[in-house]
Amino acid sequence: MKIEVIVQNEKDARDAEKAGADRLELVSAINEGGLTPAYDTIKGVLESVTIPVFVMVRPHSRTFNYNAADWSKIEEDVKMVKTLGAPGIVFGCLNENNEINEATLSKVINLIDGMGMTFHRAFDDVVNQEKAYQTLCSYKAVERILTSGGAPKAEEGLNQLQRLVNLSKESGGPKILVGSGLNSDNVNAIHNVLQAKEYHFGSGVRVNGSFLYSIDSRKIGRIRELV
Repeated sequence: MKIEVIVQNEKDARDAEKAGADRLELVSAINEGGLTPAYDTIKGVLESVTIPVFVMVRPHSRTFNYNAADWSKIEEDVKMVKTLGAPGIVFGCLNENNEINEATLSKVINLIDGMGMTFHRAFDDVVNQEKAYQTLCSYKAVERILTSGGAPKAEEGLNQLQRLVNLSKESGGPKILVGSGLNSDNVNAIHNVLQAKEYHFGSGVRVNGSFLYSIDSRKIGRIRELV
C-alpha cells in the first residue's frame, strides 16, 4: 500500500520522506485546495528528496472549467514542471456539464509527454463517476484518480469508493487514490473496507491536525503499522 502526503516546501518534503511516505503531492495555497507552486519551491523540493513528487497544476480555485487565459497559464506551468524534472503532475479539468474535459486533458497529456498524471479531485464534481472513470481509462498517462467518492470526506463516500476501487481492479485502469479526511485514527477501518492500493494524507499527518503545523512523523509511522 502506498502513502501519499501533501507537502508545501522542502522541510515538509524531507520530513514526509523520512517518516515513510511513498510519494508527495506538492502544492501551494492549501487553504484554496492547492494551487501550482512557485518555480523555486518545485526545484527545491525535487532536489531535497528521492521519492516521487507529483506537482499540482491548477491556476486558481474558482472552477475546473478553464478558459483560454487559464490555458495559457496551465501550459506555462506544465512546461515549467517538466523542465524541472518532476515525474508527474496533479491535474483535473471539467467542461460546463461537469464531465471530463477531454480536449483540455488531451492537450495537457501531449505536453507532459511521458510524465505521469494524478487526476485531481475535480473528479468528485463530475455528474457520473463511473462514466468519468471509463473516460479516463482511455488515457494511459492518467495513473490514478484522487477521490473521496464524491463525498466531502472519504469516510462518508465509502460505498462509492468501493465501487470505484472494484472498477479499477476489474478494468486495470487508473488506481483509486483515496483521500480527504484520512488520519491515523480512521485509515485502518477505511482500508479494511476498501482494500485500496493508495491513500492520500493532508492535515491528518500534521501536528495538531492542521496545515499551520509541521509533518508529524509519528502519525505517518502509525499509519504504516496499521495498514
